[in-house]
Amino acid sequence: MSRRRKAQIRKVLPDPVHNSTVLSKFTNAIMLDGKKSVAEALINNSFVSIQSKTKESPLGIFTKAIENVKPLVEVRSRRVGGATYQVPVEVRNNRSQALAIRWIVNAVRNRKEKSMVDRLSSELIDAASSKGSAIKKREDTHKMAEANKAFAHFRW
Repeated sequence: MSRRRKAQIRKVLPDPVHNSTVLSKFTNAIMLDGKKSVAEALINNSFVSIQSKTKESPLGIFTKAIENVKPLVEVRSRRVGGATYQVPVEVRNNRSQALAIRWIVNAVRNRKEKSMVDRLSSELIDAASSKGSAIKKREDTHKMAEANKAFAHFRW
């Protein structure tokens, strides 16, 4: 970590099709080896699949899934004296969005369906309806923070 100055936050251009910066960040998270067109095609195909399965707006399902997976609190390690405590802290909005995207991408990659399009569409539908692996990850994070709320006074 550099001590000179704070890292500059770069602007992410919105997605050309849906005009959403969150979707653009999600595309960048799904992308492997710099193959952005492959990631965009994957997302577009999964949106078509979501449209046919749910008869709702795929962008609406996507935003609802991200909102449902966003964590409100997390635990951070804090060293006090000789002991390390897991201190619950509230999560800033941009970090909670980044965590939600990361957890959804990991859940999609760990699913057992045949194609990536099926996995992505199923996980987004599950997350929008508050089910699935990404939601479980958020619940586990909240449980950990709840269990360690006795150490909240060590917050910095």
